[in-house]
Amino acid sequence: MIGKLTGTLLEKNPPEVLVDCHGVGYEVQVPMSTFYNLPHLGEKVSLLTHFIVREDAQLLYGFATAPERQTFRALIKITGVGPRMALSLLSGLSIDELAQAVALQEVGRLVKVPGIGKKTAERLLLELKGKLGDAVVSGAATQVKSDAQSDILQALLALGYNDKEAAVGLKALPADVGVSDGIKLAIKALTK
Repeated sequence: MIGKLTGTLLEKNPPEVLVDCHGVGYEVQVPMSTFYNLPHLGEKVSLLTHFIVREDAQLLYGFATAPERQTFRALIKITGVGPRMALSLLSGLSIDELAQAVALQEVGRLVKVPGIGKKTAERLLLELKGKLGDAVVSGAATQVKSDAQSDILQALLALGYNDKEAAVGLKALPADVGVSDGIKLAIKALTK
């Protein structure tokens, strides 16, 4: 219903802002990524919004960019993930970091966000795979070039290597390596 607000920024109380649009003040919840990029009080602000009507409340969420709003909408479609958790995820991780975590199936990166447990992180990774859109996932695609490399990365993480070590192991591999050979070569490179 309300897709965009443009007006004067009256208050900033994280994660909420108050935007005056021709005499009507809208309370808008924003992720910290948007909050940090807001103008000074009294200046003009424009936010893309997502409006939620519940039995007990009408809530308005604001975003600086279309990919942020798109990601928020994808997150709240997941069972057990409400708007507050979606804002927390967008505040704790950039869209590119979230897309990369989904592409690489990194549970550890998601559980670092306050309010996200292991089961919720696993559900997020499972349900978001392939749903964040090409524009959002483009950053992650450059990190993992193939399904084989993704499988190799997951194997290294399961064996106890951290994200940095696993990335170093992946860099040491030829581009067309198979999964089993890649795991062996990566472990060899990491144990030297």
